[in-house]
Amino acid sequence: MLLGRPKVSIPTERLVLRLPQHADFRAWVALRRESADFLMPWEPAWAEDHLSRRAFTNRVYWAARAVSQGSALPLFLIRREDQVLLGAITLDNIRRGPAQAGTLGYWIGVRFARQGYMKEAIKAVVHYAFTEMDLSRIEAACLPENAASRGVLEGAGFKYEGVAQSYLQINGRWRNHVLYANLRSDRRGRTDAG
Repeated sequence: MLLGRPKVSIPTERLVLRLPQHADFRAWVALRRESADFLMPWEPAWAEDHLSRRAFTNRVYWAARAVSQGSALPLFLIRREDQVLLGAITLDNIRRGPAQAGTLGYWIGVRFARQGYMKEAIKAVVHYAFTEMDLSRIEAACLPENAASRGVLEGAGFKYEGVAQSYLQINGRWRNHVLYANLRSDRRGRTDAG
């Protein structure tokens, strides 16, 4: 059991980004369930117990532990006006020492897609990572055909860096991913995706 739950809250214009809480379970399950067809083509295969209370409880405990240990920053996107859960964003695989880097992952519910929420969240997390966590590089990857994800990354200041072969298993298959990065001190100039 964790002593003293870590507190992270990042406000944006329309959102509050905060750690998942046990009370989020029903909203999370409903949003994941209604968005399944929208999300599954872009995500690793869901475990059989993906939407279970136990799996969600483990996720909440993992999030608190990861923040305490400095290994990840897993946050829910909560809309300020009505406290509705819109999706999640995680800065994971945080590497210290000479790297000072982390990897960004995110998802949004189908009803809230293409409304600028994720771009707002990504910009806020990147700013927080650079200013509060002293990271220097934020990486992200997505499937080459995921035009929406590529667009949100580019709109949030990420630049295309290349292709990683067989990067992740998505929907049960090893898939190539396009790689993006956002640097705290970016001297690279414009890069264009091929």
